[in-house]
Amino acid sequence: MRSLSVAAVSAFALFASGPASAAGEVRCLDDAMLVFDASGSMAGTDMNAVRPHIAKVREALASVLPAVTPRRHLGLMVYGPGPRAKCSNIDLRLKPGPNSAETIMGEVNSVVPAGETPLTAAVRGAVEELKFREKPAVVVLLTDGEETCGGDPCKLARQLKAEASALTIHVIQFKISGSTWLQSGTGSACMAAETGGVSLTAGTKDELIEALQKTLTCPLFSKRAARLR
Repeated sequence: MRSLSVAAVSAFALFASGPASAAGEVRCLDDAMLVFDASGSMAGTDMNAVRPHIAKVREALASVLPAVTPRRHLGLMVYGPGPRAKCSNIDLRLKPGPNSAETIMGEVNSVVPAGETPLTAAVRGAVEELKFREKPAVVVLLTDGEETCGGDPCKLARQLKAEASALTIHVIQFKISGSTWLQSGTGSACMAAETGGVSLTAGTKDELIEALQKTLTCPLFSKRAARLR
C-alpha cells in the first residue's frame, strides 16, 4: 500500500506541474486568481425568482473552495462595485496564498453588486499579480455578463500568451444564453481559446459547482485517492 501511495502522489505531481500542452488541460497546482464579477447584473434574478444570481454563486463557491485551497494558492480579484468611475472599479481583494477559502468567502459574501463589467482590465490585473511572465499562472474568470467598458478580451489574450506561454485562462459564464458572445471566437470565451483554457457555461448552481471543480481542482488526484481509501 505504501508503494502504491507513492506512485499515486508521483502521478499527481506529474499531472499538476507539467506543462499545459493541450487545450482544455487543467493545471491544478499553479498559483491561481479568481476574477469575480460583482457588477450590477449579479443582483439580477431569474424569471419568477427572488434570489439574485450572486446568491447562487456564493453557495457554489462555498461548496468548492474548501477542497481547493489546501492544495493550491488562490487569490481574488473583484470588479464592479466601488467608489471610483464605474469602469475603474477593479480591486485585488486577496493575493494568492494557502488555505484562502475562508478569506475569499468573507469578501464574496460582503460584496454588493454594482457597476459595469471591465472584465478585460480585471484579467490583466490578475495576471500581473500572478507574475505570469516569471512562473506558470492560472486565471478563472467567473462572469454573468460581457465586457461593457470597451476592452477587447481576444486581443488581450493574444498579447498575454505572446508574453508568457505558461498562462492559462479559464472562463465560466453564468446565466448567459442566446448570445454570440458564447462562441469561442468572441468575447471572454476567446480568452480560454487563446490560452489553452476551458470555456464553460452554467445555468444553475449545480452546473456552476461542476464548472468550478473542473477549473480549480485536481481530478486525477481525487480519483486516485478515492481508489486508495
